Amino acid sequence: MRYFVESYGCTMNFGEGRKLSRDMASLGYSEASDAKDADIVILNTCTVVETTEKRMLARISELKKMKKEVIVTGCMAKVQPKRVEIRLPESIVLPPSDYHEFAKLVADRYGAAGPPITLQQGTDAILPVAQGCLGNCTYCITKFARGKLKSYPSAELVSEFNGFVDDGAKEILITAQDTACYGIDLKTDLPSLMRSMLAHKGDYRLRVGMMNPNHLKRIVDGMTDVMLEDDRVYRFLHIPVQSGSDKVLKDMNRGYKASDFMELVDRLRSSIPEISIATDIITGFPGETDEDHELTKQLIRDLHADTLNITRFSARPGTEAAAMEQLHGRILKERSTELTELKNEVEYGVNKRLIGQRFRALATEVGKEGTIVRTGYYRPVVIREDIPLGTFLDVEISDCRSTYLFGKVL
Repeated sequence: MRYFVESYGCTMNFGEGRKLSRDMASLGYSEASDAKDADIVILNTCTVVETTEKRMLARISELKKMKKEVIVTGCMAKVQPKRVEIRLPESIVLPPSDYHEFAKLVADRYGAAGPPITLQQGTDAILPVAQGCLGNCTYCITKFARGKLKSYPSAELVSEFNGFVDDGAKEILITAQDTACYGIDLKTDLPSLMRSMLAHKGDYRLRVGMMNPNHLKRIVDGMTDVMLEDDRVYRFLHIPVQSGSDKVLKDMNRGYKASDFMELVDRLRSSIPEISIATDIITGFPGETDEDHELTKQLIRDLHADTLNITRFSARPGTEAAAMEQLHGRILKERSTELTELKNEVEYGVNKRLIGQRFRALATEVGKEGTIVRTGYYRPVVIREDIPLGTFLDVEISDCRSTYLFGKVL
């Protein structure tokens, strides 16, 4: 029998999907190239916003019509299991907290397909370092799926990291719901974990995933120190601000003010002037006024982020924000359009000043217009050539768009 893992959502979900794939291979199952060719489909779900939830339910119906054996994992398996079970009453529905039982459940249901198969390691790897977080954001459904923070032991993570590098990975992505929380429950922290990983020799790049401002604050000096000590760490951080309005941030229960976020970014840039900053904005949160919206626009202008993700607020069942008075959809659309236009303008300005500069870069993926390489600041550069993934090369920036750069090989 053949299997296929179909993952949606965040980087962590994709990382866990790869772990589930290795579990299937350990039972002798062969990996199919897509769901059509598979006997068993592991649907690794996301339910962060309503549109994604609807997409998951539609995909379940499609797989059912295709008469596939479906195993449902991911966040929907935890927070909305009944919506899954009513459509797939005989299927395995397994939340993230129970992934340690995955291989046994598959073996009990379908048996082992043969001797274990070793999957080939690609040039990139994803390493989840913790489950859950310490936040209590009023809009977030993920906290119901992932629970409170549970950091994985550093020795296990370092061993897994070393294995990825030894097997050929050139880019390793550290991920969690909030990577800055790592180790609080184990009396350690993320910079310490990173130093242990970087003790492993090799030419590779380490990228740190999303971290919230209030928890980054306690380790910000440690993070910049690690980045300055070892250029194998991307000088990049993804720090979601979510709004430029203190009132909205309070209603979201984010635990900081807009000025706290800007001060944090200033500290980072004072240590590493060219550090790449990515952030997220939720527009149209319940109670957001025109003044709140204008404050967010001003923050975008002041921040000059390298990457800015705009999301329209989506009320999720069971969250506090779902019970708040909602804004009209027309307002969300208008504000989203305004913010997107502004962010494109800002991002283009940030990228334009890089034209003519030279960088050491790593080929990480195949894009529509060529090979995408990443600079040491994690900025994406399109090279209109076929370059083997995992190759390091020197490039010069020749042109740009708002969300990416163009370059030529030196």
